[in-house]
Amino acid sequence: FLKFIADVRKIPKTKKDDAIDSAIKKLGLELVLFQQLETLSKGYKRRVGLSQAILHDPDVLILDEPTDGLDPNQKHEVRKLIKEMASTKAIIISTHILEEVSAVCSRAIIIDAGEIVADGTPEELGSKSQYHNAVNVQLSAEYDLTKDLSALTNISLQNDSENNFTITSKNGQSIFAEISEIAQQKKWPISELYIKKGQLEDVFRSVTRKTR
Repeated sequence: FLKFIADVRKIPKTKKDDAIDSAIKKLGLELVLFQQLETLSKGYKRRVGLSQAILHDPDVLILDEPTDGLDPNQKHEVRKLIKEMASTKAIIISTHILEEVSAVCSRAIIIDAGEIVADGTPEELGSKSQYHNAVNVQLSAEYDLTKDLSALTNISLQNDSENNFTITSKNGQSIFAEISEIAQQKKWPISELYIKKGQLEDVFRSVTRKTR
């Protein structure tokens, strides 16, 4: 199949073997080289698709759900490959897997009903999330946080699960220092305390809901 693609792409005979070998190594296809395509797993079929796409070393690469069907190790390898290629290529990824956007993209565009509804870096879009600068509190024992936080009018408290809470800043400003100071003063039984990143999924829902 790769030899056929190399001929379609008119890769010179002197460069064809090297191009095929390079694509095979980058996508880890050595173990399935002589199997029929229809016998391959979904993950390996995805790898073969990527290998033929990079065979001719294009300047622009358009990928649709590039890690769909891959296991965590394969996802890591493909994302690593995308990052490596991004230094010399323009790579456009279409995906609904928003963790992929944060993992490999330098710019993200959300399109809804044919219209661009958001455009920026993943960090810029994440800052529009209601959870931007939110503080996650995991307690090791039951404790009523409500009374300790009653004086703070710029926050909201959400009980995510037993002894796990999200404290959200209503204006998006950082509240970690305030929460940390209160936690120390009141001796909260804390097992974890950290700042949450803005969630792209939350931003996606908020900017696409308007056209529904």
